[in-house]
Amino acid sequence: MKFKAFLTENGVNLLENRFIPSLEKMGKICHLYLTRDHTFFLHNLLFNDGVQSIAQFKTESLFSDYRISSQNDDRIAFSLDLSLLLRALRSAASISSSATSADRLQIKLVKKLPQNSTQPAPFLTFETKGNTSAVIHDVPISKPLSRAQVHELQNSLDDAQDLPRTLVGVDDLGRLMNFVDRMKQLGDVISVYISKLGELHLKVSNSLVTLGAEFKRLMVVGERGGNDGGGMSVEVSMKHFAKCLQFHLAKPDCAFYGVGSQGASLTVVFQFFVPGSRRTDKSVSLHCRLPVLDTGSS
Repeated sequence: MKFKAFLTENGVNLLENRFIPSLEKMGKICHLYLTRDHTFFLHNLLFNDGVQSIAQFKTESLFSDYRISSQNDDRIAFSLDLSLLLRALRSAASISSSATSADRLQIKLVKKLPQNSTQPAPFLTFETKGNTSAVIHDVPISKPLSRAQVHELQNSLDDAQDLPRTLVGVDDLGRLMNFVDRMKQLGDVISVYISKLGELHLKVSNSLVTLGAEFKRLMVVGERGGNDGGGMSVEVSMKHFAKCLQFHLAKPDCAFYGVGSQGASLTVVFQFFVPGSRRTDKSVSLHCRLPVLDTGSS
């Protein structure tokens, strides 16, 4: 089992300044899943006890000189602490930025003997060579997943990437966050209504007051409804709903909301544009699935 690559300048910027800080808000521990063509950061896919999040990158958007091999169809997965990963990346990147040539920040899987231990342990290692110094940062990781566990992870990933038939897009994330920030003080459950005509309604209630927000004339992707709107309402945890909005730190251009098959989940898909355009950046994707408290009504 081998993995070695060089982080590109774009890869460092994506991970250090945008994605890892936002993923850390979802949870400190996640799975890093490496394949020939993609790199995934995955939350809760094997445990299904909270919000599932999937961040996917094409290999070339993060790395150059990418090499991976394993007896499991060149797939490697393990869990790690995102705060330790971010700390190592920032330190290594600060040294790498002083280098005169590009792609001087190498990342690889290694086994080392930890201090005061007699058993070697796996690490994700950053190796940086600047003009006057060289630095190695070791990030401890879990034992790589077995073949059966990787197969289970891949199946869960395939299931999580099954998107709703209708998605409505909110491009004013600042306004949405302001509403949710006010609403979360009122209750632990938020009602979400999505119409195939392009409407998103949010409502939270307690014994004294009900507060709602309506977003209309939104972009619709997928199935569109007739005159009745063909909408569906579900209830989810306010904590989960607000947590997903922390992905604004990744600087998405739009967020699409949709109700999953049989009303079992609420899916949020974040869209990223190619810089300077309105074209979707297909090299990166990010979405999350919130478990539903009430299957709702159609």
